[in-house]
Amino acid sequence: MRVSDSVMKSCSFTLNITPQAAPEFIDITPQVQKYVEESGVMSGILTVFSRHTTAAIVIQENEPLLLEDFKSFMNLIAPKDGDYRHNDFNIRTVHMHEDECPNGHSHCRQLLLGSSESIPLIGGEMPLGEWQRIFFVELDEDKANQIDARQVIVQVVGQT
Repeated sequence: MRVSDSVMKSCSFTLNITPQAAPEFIDITPQVQKYVEESGVMSGILTVFSRHTTAAIVIQENEPLLLEDFKSFMNLIAPKDGDYRHNDFNIRTVHMHEDECPNGHSHCRQLLLGSSESIPLIGGEMPLGEWQRIFFVELDEDKANQIDARQVIVQVVGQT
């Protein structure tokens, strides 16, 4: 195929997730692969983006003991019972809701993990390594088990 024969395309999808706990690593690789297939893009880039500042997107191995190690690591780096100014509702006045919860630790954890991942598309496939998986990581205990789902935006851009 000549480059001039291919069509540039952009598709966006919203993946709704309802976490059960935090921290929780939810493997979203199958859903993302489905969106890649639906897009018809053969060569391009895929972005997976969390719309939340207390949830992350990471590429990592789906090995249960390793995931437990990650949870322990996050508890060491940003413990839930740490001293966070964000949690002091007596002095905090910005970005407040009536049902505000003390979640400074969740924001600090997200800062370490990040809100998105970019993955190349080659031949309509994500060239993930043997053990690599795409995870949505819930970091806020008060957001888990809520009726409102968390949202991940998946955008696929490239040539068909």
